Amino acid sequence: MEKRKRISILAGVAIILNLTLSVVALAHTCSEKHLAGNEFPARSNQIMSVSGGVETDFTIAAEKAVNAVVHIKSTVMRQVYGGSSFGDPFLDFFFGDRGRHYSPQPQVGMGSGVIISNDGYIVTNNHVIESADDIEVTLNDKRSFKAKLIGVDPVTDIALLKIDASNLPTISFGDSDKLRIGEWVLAVGNPFNLTSTVTAGIVSAKARNINILSGAGGMKIESFIQTDAAVNPGNSGGALVNTSGELVGINTAIASQTGNYTGYSFAVPVSIVSKVVSDLKEYGVVQRAVLGINIMDINSQLAKEKDLDILEGIYVENVLEKGGAKEAGIRQGDVIIGINGTKVKSVSELLEQVSRYRPGDKISIKVERGKEIKDFNLTLKNKQGNTDITKEEGIEILGAKFKEVGSDLKKQLGINYGLQVTEISQGRFQSAGIRKGFIILKINDQPVRSQEEIEAITRKLLNSEEKAMFIIGAYPNGKVAYYAVNLSEDGGL
Repeated sequence: MEKRKRISILAGVAIILNLTLSVVALAHTCSEKHLAGNEFPARSNQIMSVSGGVETDFTIAAEKAVNAVVHIKSTVMRQVYGGSSFGDPFLDFFFGDRGRHYSPQPQVGMGSGVIISNDGYIVTNNHVIESADDIEVTLNDKRSFKAKLIGVDPVTDIALLKIDASNLPTISFGDSDKLRIGEWVLAVGNPFNLTSTVTAGIVSAKARNINILSGAGGMKIESFIQTDAAVNPGNSGGALVNTSGELVGINTAIASQTGNYTGYSFAVPVSIVSKVVSDLKEYGVVQRAVLGINIMDINSQLAKEKDLDILEGIYVENVLEKGGAKEAGIRQGDVIIGINGTKVKSVSELLEQVSRYRPGDKISIKVERGKEIKDFNLTLKNKQGNTDITKEEGIEILGAKFKEVGSDLKKQLGINYGLQVTEISQGRFQSAGIRKGFIILKINDQPVRSQEEIEAITRKLLNSEEKAMFIIGAYPNGKVAYYAVNLSEDGGL
């Protein structure tokens, strides 16, 4: 029977545990500035063959790119039960440390990254370093550094790292908008833990949506560059460069029946990467602008249902209150066909254009309304309906204050650790039903002993796709309680 085609995330897919390499396939769910030092001359490295055909010389582009692509090892410590099998299983489940103990076991993932500034900023995929407790970067000259996570954006699957180094080789940003179907590109990365690997292919499609991301509140921005350059597990976060050696994308996923390269590869265009990186560097979180509408792609069925004379464009299904679109005069039933003079034919193309702007920026939108073409000037807002700068979320999102459990209460309940809620205000804990006095014992099976630990857990969850806390604990009267806390947020485009 023919195998079903699947989309595979490329990085963190090389999971090494007990010296065993396995490939993990994604089965479900899943800007304007040059950040590099020197500009590379934008020229095509082509030579004519004797027969009169055209051959492309990739050597100069490869030499420019290969030293700026790094190997990334991310380590996640998983808590695994160990120790004696004696004790009460019920009490062990809720309270732990009663004849059993947790043993941290490392899970190691491999991927790639791209140096974008000579002082050590590196861009990669979010899924390469997601939930990592330790990130190690190895340069092409074999030097290794511990990396600091600057910020992540699950909505675009981009992350920004920083290593303490200077005078590093870099890649300058090219212009992904100018990429043409059929143009040669190179993929540079570390597939299967093989360093400094370069493969070539052509751009086979642009603005491709393959439904693999699941960002905050269900929002995701997919407008991938599709190529037939060979990429494999470990290539994630690596560079897609043009024949001038300029970065035009970050390799992210493959379409494959096996989990390895047999089909097409997909890269986040640098037009999106540059804005995300700039925001993460300046604010720690992406300043995401929204139009204030719900939209959908137009197909023949929708065109017939809505009596549309157009098949290219984006149908406005609903206009949200307090959004920029409503204030500008855009209506339900309008078809968006352009933004700032750039034609848009699909939702993915629209998302790519809007992703370049911040709340407060003004853009022009061209729509088709019936037989008329109309232009609107729109002020973009954030999901909260204003133009304020969004700050990085942390423990304050929970709406609670904490203290470590005192020895008397530990003795009374027969526990060895815990973090007690001392105050509750408006926030996610209150929404979940947690009350003052509650003692947190475990979050997502991880013991919680201090405020530093709950802060670390909260930050890690906010930067991951699975934004849910499953909390086990008890109240001072001995009543055991279990809560599910949703950290995600809803919102439109």
